[in-house]
Amino acid sequence: MTNLILARTQMAYSLGFHMIFAALGVGMPLLMLLAEGLWLKTRQERYLKLAKTWAKATGVLFAIGAVSGTALSFEMGLLWPRFMAFAGATIGPAFALEGFAFFLEAIFLGLYLYGWERLSPLAHWLCGGVVAIAGAASSALVVASNGWMQNPIGADLLRTNPAAMDVVGVLFRNPAWPIMTVHSTISTYAATGFAVAGIYAWGALRGRTDALRLTALKLALAVGVLAALVMPVTGDASAKAVAVRQPSKLAAMESQFATERRAPLRIGGIPDVANRKVYLSVEIPGGLSWLSFGDRNAEVKGLEAIPRADWPNVPVTHIAFQVMVAAGTVMPVVAFWYFWLLVKRGRESALRPWPLRALLVTAPLGFVALEAGWVVTEVGRQPWMIYQVMRTADAVTPAAGLPWAFAAFLTLYALLGTVLVLLLNRLRHASEGGT
Repeated sequence: MTNLILARTQMAYSLGFHMIFAALGVGMPLLMLLAEGLWLKTRQERYLKLAKTWAKATGVLFAIGAVSGTALSFEMGLLWPRFMAFAGATIGPAFALEGFAFFLEAIFLGLYLYGWERLSPLAHWLCGGVVAIAGAASSALVVASNGWMQNPIGADLLRTNPAAMDVVGVLFRNPAWPIMTVHSTISTYAATGFAVAGIYAWGALRGRTDALRLTALKLALAVGVLAALVMPVTGDASAKAVAVRQPSKLAAMESQFATERRAPLRIGGIPDVANRKVYLSVEIPGGLSWLSFGDRNAEVKGLEAIPRADWPNVPVTHIAFQVMVAAGTVMPVVAFWYFWLLVKRGRESALRPWPLRALLVTAPLGFVALEAGWVVTEVGRQPWMIYQVMRTADAVTPAAGLPWAFAAFLTLYALLGTVLVLLLNRLRHASEGGT
């Protein structure tokens, strides 16, 4: 295997794992904050018990995520030294600010975990608010660096006179950043909400149907479905931005080989790159033109207008996009059905096996959508490390020994995943009497 394949595979594996930790690290603080807020408002003991359990889970996830994120930082320098040498001055401040957000989150998480009996209830709840905000800020700041890689404004100046670069401007006034940040942050709340609801649905299927667990299920599912309802709006805005700034990515997402007006929106399908066709898809005439530019007659640039060497991997990008959309569609549908049963037919109907199994099926879909969305984002940018500025093949390290590094990081993330499962399982057993 070449260094390029090894490096890309290692990054895909590492990021795939880290996104799970990172998403839960953003989503769980919001759940614990809501639970404690409801306790402050109602003084119902079940909300306090939920807040304490979810706070412990947040602490575990924070610790695992810290190790995972640190390993990724090393990987960026080890695997992509040419990229870091060129772009480090630009993306470095985003990571530095993320470090401040990380330490702020760590400090206030410590106050939250150990301040139940030492702080006033309001002060304690406000500490949880800082944890939730800092966690979301960490995610947003990391996305700023990726946003620049997708839309590298100021790259010419970086080549000729890096000292004159307005780093704040290219990162945080980059039009790619706001929509990427909002969409990715919302997706973490959706993924966390449905995953946590699925855990309590699993418990209900095993006979644990007390009021506390039903409250946890409803609260987590409410967060998940509200986030899932916002995601199509932010996703649509993101796709419109991609249509303007990265037409090759849009063409790969939709397997749009020809440049045409009234370009169809394809649902499903298997791309045949060699023959430039899509099989087994349902096409909505003019749908892609309308979604991309607000005009059914608008022209959509096809892959044929782009040099073949600059095409992304079309099958991977297209299928990942379809998976993301499908998962994002199923989640709110199932959630609304469940809430309809709960409201219209009562608790007993909502706790029957089929509704709970439906929630169990949707539990991982938020993470499926999250991972698939980042596959679209990253694979759809290829073959560029920095879009139309630096190719991925030119950024990779020439050093030997990458198979050993790959094996080491493979082992590290497998261990982190195992430790996380064991600790959360131990937490579950420790809290059986409460949640």
